Amino acid sequence: MGYRDLRHFIEALEQKGWLKRITTEVDPILEITEITDRVSKAYGPALLFENVKGSDMPVLINAFGTFERMNLALEVNNLDEIGQEILTFLQPPEVPTSFFDKLKALPKVAQIANFMPKIVKTGPVKEVILKGDEIDITKFPILKCWPGDGGRFITLPLVFTKDPETGKRNVGMYRMQVYDGRTTGMHWHLHKHGAEHYRAHKRRGDRKMEVAVALGADPATIYAATAPLPAGVDEMFFAGFLRKEPVELVKCETVDLEVPALAEIVLEGYVDLDELRWEGPFGDHTGYYSLADYYPVFHINCVTMRKKPIYPTTIVGKPPMEDCYLGKATERIFLPLLKLQLPEIVDMNLPLEGVFHNCAIVSIRKSYPGHAKKVMHALWGMGQMMFTKLIIVVDEHVNPHNVSEVMWKVFNNIDAKRDVVMVEGPLDILDHASPLPNYGTKMGIDATKKWPSEGHTREWPDDIEMSPEIKELVDRKWKSYGID
Repeated sequence: MGYRDLRHFIEALEQKGWLKRITTEVDPILEITEITDRVSKAYGPALLFENVKGSDMPVLINAFGTFERMNLALEVNNLDEIGQEILTFLQPPEVPTSFFDKLKALPKVAQIANFMPKIVKTGPVKEVILKGDEIDITKFPILKCWPGDGGRFITLPLVFTKDPETGKRNVGMYRMQVYDGRTTGMHWHLHKHGAEHYRAHKRRGDRKMEVAVALGADPATIYAATAPLPAGVDEMFFAGFLRKEPVELVKCETVDLEVPALAEIVLEGYVDLDELRWEGPFGDHTGYYSLADYYPVFHINCVTMRKKPIYPTTIVGKPPMEDCYLGKATERIFLPLLKLQLPEIVDMNLPLEGVFHNCAIVSIRKSYPGHAKKVMHALWGMGQMMFTKLIIVVDEHVNPHNVSEVMWKVFNNIDAKRDVVMVEGPLDILDHASPLPNYGTKMGIDATKKWPSEGHTREWPDDIEMSPEIKELVDRKWKSYGID
């Protein structure tokens, strides 16, 4: 069964020796970032700052900051297990054809039903309720992460909205700049589902859009808010699938939304559809400051929270950082779904240095001329893969996670005119190199072995490989050489 809440996960981290409690007073303005950045780069522990200047709330950060902690968060030995489990629901080993086959499938259908979120009457997040002049989020230990940031930012929020036409819920993670005690920015990008709900409200002529923001949930629920799920797939259902039990939701006090009953803090309010405010700059996960621009404003009407809440946060910047491991989880979890649509794909690597939307390396079973280019265009047509600025395709025997091996193939296997593809299309708003915001040129590199049917009339040389017999001989005699 999944973690009950964030505190349960903290207990698990502590039992593993993967969490460090810090009692020295620290400042949320820059100091916590500098400490955490050093720890992140050293692949160090999760940090719980218990004495934060200007606030009585402890701060949890770097909780997901290694592959081991990401596995612990989602309760698996290997993140690939989750993707394979998803496939068993979408593509069972045998399609039920007989009555008895259908009976065998019923337990699986029932199991799916058990992942649906559960509405409860109340929960710990209702222990304290603040309204009106009682609200002042500047008392929270909200970080100013980097010197050039436009202010203090909430960086690990679960932002709940509803489609005004269908009523379907979306939960996304969008940074929120704090303007004052009761207003923040709402930085949902053009291509995000939260922004689509915003546009849907505007098309209807609505003046306001209800929003709720949860801070501090169980780790599966936090991860689900970052997952690139298809439109209409409920993140709270996906969180229930990950944790193997439903997420308990409780109705908000002032808006028609439900939020995790075991969250640490919930902010309730609305976005005025006619109001924009200057937001940013912000030191982003690209390792650069994202530019300031006008974004919607979130007005807070109500705060509910536990009596002694823990404030969860994260920082982003030059990789590796905590967000890298959330991104890697997405790579491994959704790879089987990608392979379901493109079965020729063997493996994929989204290198940390590419910050997930700038580079994808895929290995394929090449079956026909131009196969690598077909895969590139297919990937650019899939959801958030459309943002990928560089796609490198290698043969199936090449390990895409060995970047040195991949670069060897790129440097030696391509003819630039024949093997480099340039296309124009959507880019992530964080791409600062494109001539226009959200739009620019993407590149594909076919680093596979070229066939005569692809126009390569010269003989393609074989890789240098030692014979298996000599490898086995040296393996047997290795200790006798006295080399190590």
